[in-house]
Amino acid sequence: MKRSLSFWSFAGFVFVSVVGTLLHFLYDWLGQSAVVGVFSAVNESIWEHMKLLFVSLMLFALIERRFFGADRENYWCVKLFSTLAGLLVIPTLYYTYTGALGTSADWFNIAIFFIAAALVFWLEGRLLREGYDCRVPSGVAFAALLVIAGLFVVFTFRPPHVPLFCDPLDGTYGIQ
Repeated sequence: MKRSLSFWSFAGFVFVSVVGTLLHFLYDWLGQSAVVGVFSAVNESIWEHMKLLFVSLMLFALIERRFFGADRENYWCVKLFSTLAGLLVIPTLYYTYTGALGTSADWFNIAIFFIAAALVFWLEGRLLREGYDCRVPSGVAFAALLVIAGLFVVFTFRPPHVPLFCDPLDGTYGIQ
């Protein structure tokens, strides 16, 4: 049965919201396993929150592709652009509001994740609905997503010592 673009956008937002939230806690729940840390948050850094968004988006993309995106030539290109937009929103909103207010509020940090997820699916829906003529070949877009996935893995274990990767609660970086 074919589902509408609106269905997939809503289902994606719900999926990413639930899975991203679960991935936030999974590392601690499962005894801080390095294997689990590859795809879940290992600390409270902005980078790790971006990883939560990315991993849940990619899991949904693989599911969605089987049922919805296989017949769309621009599927992976749209996924790449919308994912990058979501990943950029998280640090942009976080550093803008904490810079302006000089403090961080947990409720707003959580809201940023949901705002980013909503943006991803809004943008994706718009691009797919309008038949966005993507100039990035599907294979290249998918490869770029794999490179991003690789960066999340590498920077989980060897993060640069810059604020994006620093846990604001204890000043640590990545898996200890």
